[in-house]
Amino acid sequence: MMTQTLITLFERDLNELKEELWAYQSEENIWKVEGNIANSAGNLVLHLIGNLNTYIGAGIGKTGYVRNRPLEFSDKNVPRTKLLKDIDDIIQVIKETLPRLSTEDFEEEYPILVFDKKTSTGYFLTHLVAHLAYHLGQVNYHRRLLDER
Repeated sequence: MMTQTLITLFERDLNELKEELWAYQSEENIWKVEGNIANSAGNLVLHLIGNLNTYIGAGIGKTGYVRNRPLEFSDKNVPRTKLLKDIDDIIQVIKETLPRLSTEDFEEEYPILVFDKKTSTGYFLTHLVAHLAYHLGQVNYHRRLLDER
């Protein structure tokens, strides 16, 4: 039950992230920053892709993904088509990785210490869904605020 719920939520929000990218009137606006808005939508997308590839792909699925977190915030002007493909790729990683988890795996300690204390895999996956939703909201707000100018 928990597995399918998480897959559904990840897939829903990642597909919504793709819709947000398509909704930008101009591809260059994906990378626009202004005033106190420090992160472009493009950098937030790169961050989410890196985050999920690290914690689900490498951490659980043993994909061998190696994260370059600073690049997630410094890289610029990645083509929209590449961002969309990378989102599709992480959806596939999630759909292949999470079904391998047993009910017991959700109760086990997550294999990477991320916070100041250890957490269960179920707790951490729930955190990742919330993290995705948080940044999805930022991308939506970024598009509506800056894309109209």
